[in-house]
Amino acid sequence: MFPFVRYSRYLSRFKTPHFPRSQHSTLPFSTTTEDYNKPSRPDPPPIRVALTESAGRGVFSTRKIGAGDLIHTAKPILAHPSLSTINTVCYFCLKKLTSTEFHGKGVAFCSQECKEKAKVFYEVETKADWLAFDDYCRNKGLKYPLLVKRLACMVISGAASAESLDILQPSNLSHEMVLEMEEGYGLLKSGFAMANISDEQMAFLTKEWYNSVLARIRINAFRIELAVGSYEDLLSSAAACIEAEAAVGNAVYMLPSLYNHDCDPNAHIVWIDNADAQLKALCDVEADLHYS
Repeated sequence: MFPFVRYSRYLSRFKTPHFPRSQHSTLPFSTTTEDYNKPSRPDPPPIRVALTESAGRGVFSTRKIGAGDLIHTAKPILAHPSLSTINTVCYFCLKKLTSTEFHGKGVAFCSQECKEKAKVFYEVETKADWLAFDDYCRNKGLKYPLLVKRLACMVISGAASAESLDILQPSNLSHEMVLEMEEGYGLLKSGFAMANISDEQMAFLTKEWYNSVLARIRINAFRIELAVGSYEDLLSSAAACIEAEAAVGNAVYMLPSLYNHDCDPNAHIVWIDNADAQLKALCDVEADLHYS
């Protein structure tokens, strides 16, 4: 099979290469090979994850894929709006809001469905006062601690495992970076404690867990830049997206994080109107029938 040893994000934003771990995740991810608005049941995506000869873990094609074809879509494991857009996008899927939003406590959702899905973290999150934590992130220009907070709320609610991200490769953290994380960890834990979350519920929330999750999010999170409209309009809208600061938040995915990366990509990732990622082939990709 032909490896997707490289890919690009929309507007050519890249991540640092990462390599495999031996662990396996039980957290599911969603993929399709068709437009996800269609009611028909999709075929399996034409890919598999395997080891490359030189770049560790990678994604391989199982059949020929044509240039421009949709390889698969993926829903995020975690997503959080930027603090600057928190009042203008859906608090769950990051879709830009219209006049039909469904309000929560200080935030809004694009639909009743998103409001219901947000219960996996929202009911826990709204028990605490996060003003100090948000100010810490805002003043230091930090975005990834917000994703750690969201995962912690999911773990406390029982919707996710504390080990959900262990399959993803972590970044290397310097001693100085670890020291900088201490303030965020303290604010996160005190927020839960002041909301009367029990010590038993917070047993997973150690400094080591916080640092480990943040290290994985730092190298695997995607900056979500919406390009509202059809895929064919993406190139023409690129300049407008840059000028309009189209980034609405950040998200972490399972399968897209397993792709390797290069400055000469054969696939790229785009977001049309929410945090659902679409992986598209940039050129024809051949399958190797002798691969086993």
